[in-house]
Amino acid sequence: MAEAQDWETEYNNYILNVAVVDGVEAAIQHIHSHGSGHSEAIVTADRAVAERFLAEVDSAAVYWNASTRFTDGGEYGMGAEIGISTDKIGARGPMGLDELCSYKWQGFGTGQVRA
Repeated sequence: MAEAQDWETEYNNYILNVAVVDGVEAAIQHIHSHGSGHSEAIVTADRAVAERFLAEVDSAAVYWNASTRFTDGGEYGMGAEIGISTDKIGARGPMGLDELCSYKWQGFGTGQVRA
């Protein structure tokens, strides 16, 4: 049985903590309190529950009836994954080369001005 400190532990191993909660509201609250912001999944046949979960869980990737192991740049068609960001500014989620590049805009004109 998972203990309170287990929800804050990153094992870097094949260890799984499981919690049984009373409904989608409790699941979303548990994730808001203990989630990593990386990826979360819900298994349900109820479309309304799934859509609420997908909309309200604040992670880089959220899944309905699919494995969180899909959170990978290669799976998303980005090529080799270079990293993953749980930040909300700039790239979020799996990052390939494009997400690590910055942009430089160049404008060419013949004397135009902005009014």
